[in-house]
Amino acid sequence: MATLRPTLTAESTAGPIRFHDWIGDGWAILFSHPKDFTPVCTTELGYMAGLKAEFEKRNCKIVGLSVDPVSDHTRWAKDIEETQGHAVKYPLIGDPELKVAKLYNMLPSDAGATSQGRTAADNATVRAVFVVGPDKKVKAMIVYPMSTGRNFDEVLRLLDSCQLTAKHQVATPVNWKQGDDVIIVPSLSDDQAKQKFPGGWKTLKPYLRVVPQPRA
Repeated sequence: MATLRPTLTAESTAGPIRFHDWIGDGWAILFSHPKDFTPVCTTELGYMAGLKAEFEKRNCKIVGLSVDPVSDHTRWAKDIEETQGHAVKYPLIGDPELKVAKLYNMLPSDAGATSQGRTAADNATVRAVFVVGPDKKVKAMIVYPMSTGRNFDEVLRLLDSCQLTAKHQVATPVNWKQGDDVIIVPSLSDDQAKQKFPGGWKTLKPYLRVVPQPRA
């Protein structure tokens, strides 16, 4: 997976953010928006504000991005709180020169150098969610169309899976959620697995070994 640029500094509603320093030794979610004062994004930013405590429990910071200036973000935040019932207490990055959007391939390099005059449709591909690990590498990325509101409960589930599988030699099966059984990765031999999972596992196929979720 790609690594977040260590020197990337951006203006935000919380002041300048230098990504590596801001993330620290934890996890981060960066989610982007094609324009301020857009309806679907308004609902998303508000819902994410309501989930902020859940991400904090997982040692994960959240940060939004829109290609409009920070001054617009500040005005937009008032609308979000009024209509969604949650104040946006996480940073919103301003990207009026499209630098971050282009750096992370959300817009092509020839998209221009300013957000002025661009519509949400012009920036339709700036609808990504990045899950970033403590090593500052992108562990997962999801891209949505403008017409479909993102499911941030799913992003939370994805983060749980990324954190679990980073710590243990397991993978999570379809529709997995916290507490469900997991899969021992194929790269771990049975002898190695006995050391890691002394309680044993259920073998459905030689390549499909199911074990209770590790807790430690």
